[in-house]
Amino acid sequence: MANPQTSSTSAAARIGLEIAAPNSTSVDREARFPREAIDALKAERLLSAYVPPELGGGGLGMIELSQLCEILAQHCSSTAMVFAMHQIQVACIARHGLGSPFFKRYLTDLVEKQYLIASVTSEAGVGGEMRTSVCAVEHQGDRFKLDKDATTISYGAHADDLLVTARRAPEAAPSDQSLVLLSKAEYSLEQNGAWDTLGMRGTCSPPFKLRSSGSSERILSVPFAEIASNTMVPFSHILWASCWLGIATAAVSKARSFVRMQARSKPGTTPPTAIRLAEVSGTLQMMRANVHDVAEECEKLMAQPDAGADVLSSMSFALKMNNLKVATSQVLVDIVQRCLLICGIMGYKNDSKVSIGQHLRDGLSAALMVGNDRIYATNASMLLVLKED
Repeated sequence: MANPQTSSTSAAARIGLEIAAPNSTSVDREARFPREAIDALKAERLLSAYVPPELGGGGLGMIELSQLCEILAQHCSSTAMVFAMHQIQVACIARHGLGSPFFKRYLTDLVEKQYLIASVTSEAGVGGEMRTSVCAVEHQGDRFKLDKDATTISYGAHADDLLVTARRAPEAAPSDQSLVLLSKAEYSLEQNGAWDTLGMRGTCSPPFKLRSSGSSERILSVPFAEIASNTMVPFSHILWASCWLGIATAAVSKARSFVRMQARSKPGTTPPTAIRLAEVSGTLQMMRANVHDVAEECEKLMAQPDAGADVLSSMSFALKMNNLKVATSQVLVDIVQRCLLICGIMGYKNDSKVSIGQHLRDGLSAALMVGNDRIYATNASMLLVLKED
């Protein structure tokens, strides 16, 4: 029997090389959804990679998902980011919804039908704070009504389902939130803005006004505060960082190709750019070690239902997650810029085989996905009260 991890990474590598890469330029230029690559991921049943095996899914863990994101991002960062954001939503359901017959059935259906799930955590009026909501779930017997003014919904127009944050009830505090799964038949989206951005253009993330209603069984019983600390935040920061690692790897690969071309043109000599290449390769290695080490630690903690959950919800672990996000988002831009210096004008040209432009534009989004300044402010507050280990 084939190893699920090996077959998944092989499939991702093939999809990246044969499908995502050839379409990445048009995805970026036209700011269009990477439909070809996502359809290929569905065909390989990779959208259910994290679903437990007993429900028919791939049963992969954090380390394997991280590798898949890294592989895909080397070919098309938008494809990788869509895949990562979808897996974050799957993880929230798989880790916090299996006590519900409805959510167990949903994950089984996801394996069969390969639903693509988008996240709706942003909202007008909260300043980008995921742990605060203005909108509320309005309970109507065994059904609910939920409307939300979302500042962004990544690939919202292309998703099959949505996972939405909202106040638990109209009288609940802004931080007393629930997580609600909506199917396409139960909601409508009114786009009220464009997605004409510098990078990550294929994620197609304009603002939408959401209108929905549905059965109350679609509301996860676990408070969103617990879901966020134990699952959404660690999965987000690790899988995002893995996408950024893939972008950095692709940039360094192009820089290496350029230096090798220089070396072949003058046999017996070492190009001056080789020193810059050696430096940036070392930085990439440190970035990779950081991402992989945190992914491995997180997977071990998630395998411990009780003790692991305590650590995942601790202040020290939140700091580690935040530091991973900030560090990788910053070093990514540093690596790509150094690769641009190595490749020179050939890296600056959009029609060059060693063009670095898209990597740089996509990489600049990393510091803005949950703004680094916001994270630094959160870390500063935690460090004031955190006791030494």
